[in-house]
Amino acid sequence: MIPVTAENFSHWIHSPLRHAWFLTGPTCSGKTQLAIALAERLGAEIISLDSMAVYRGMDVGTAKPTLEQRAQVPHHLLDVVEPTESCSVSSFVLAAHAAAAEIRSRGKRVLVCGGTPLYLKGLIRGLFLGPQADWEYRSAIEHDIEQFGGEALRERLLQVDPLLAHKLHPHDHRRMIRALEVARATGQPLSHWQQQFETPAERQDFPIAVLRLDRAWLHKRINQRVDSMLAGGLIDEVRELLARHGELGRTAAQAVGYREVLDHIAGKASLSETTELIRAHTRQFARRQEIWFRGLKELQPVAITPDSATEVIVTQIAEIFLAQVPVGQVEADHDSGVTGHNETRGRGAGDVS
Repeated sequence: MIPVTAENFSHWIHSPLRHAWFLTGPTCSGKTQLAIALAERLGAEIISLDSMAVYRGMDVGTAKPTLEQRAQVPHHLLDVVEPTESCSVSSFVLAAHAAAAEIRSRGKRVLVCGGTPLYLKGLIRGLFLGPQADWEYRSAIEHDIEQFGGEALRERLLQVDPLLAHKLHPHDHRRMIRALEVARATGQPLSHWQQQFETPAERQDFPIAVLRLDRAWLHKRINQRVDSMLAGGLIDEVRELLARHGELGRTAAQAVGYREVLDHIAGKASLSETTELIRAHTRQFARRQEIWFRGLKELQPVAITPDSATEVIVTQIAEIFLAQVPVGQVEADHDSGVTGHNETRGRGAGDVS
């Protein structure tokens, strides 16, 4: 029997996205405006790193870059999936690599910007894509869950992949089923294949700036954005999506802002209750993002305050990026006039939203 090794399944292991810049941070931290200013200064195009902005028609609730902003700097991986479908981390990673190749073919640099930590981790550490879904096997397991309950599924995973079983939430049936599927197809537990995913990359190979804001100020910005989204037509947007598709897919329907509005439309909550729920859930989401970011040792923090001038922050981030430009790129950037000290006109103090 041929031993199961990484070499046997090399076509399932996707390498990290090298020679790119990354800007991340919690929701409402001002990433979009900063990314546009950075892209203009550094001659880059932007790849969106947002698990919900991939969905067509979900614009208001995802704070998707406006058409004007997209005309200012090209954005990629927006509006690429119907909200009735799902976008896995593996499909996103493959699409991001393809977008990066396209950007570079035009002589532009790649700036990845967004706040989905799992997608970020897959791009900077590489990802085990694994075998294709075995729908017959998945259906059989789902039948077993209906018959014996979710605890039986967890007990089964404990026997096959105890390391991963202890990490996953007991109700995360989707990832448990995938882990069993991978173990069945490869003869090795998924945690074995994900070892690279858990190993930090060398910081000098991946210039990544993460925005850090005082929590009270971040919460204030979150509340303001929620009010702005509701005033800007979020409820009408959800009604239009339902009219067009009948219902949203499982992932889209669980997006913060959308799941609360769906309940509101169904008569389960008043508008004031819905507003408070979106605010609270967005704050919780930002907290989870920050916890993820602290666990990624590659990230370099950039502090933002209400008094921060955009041009100062842009210069600080550009210096992080340009200090780690890949060998051979420095000369090209110099010839094209790309530096970390150009003026950013028309933006004053506090314009980082």
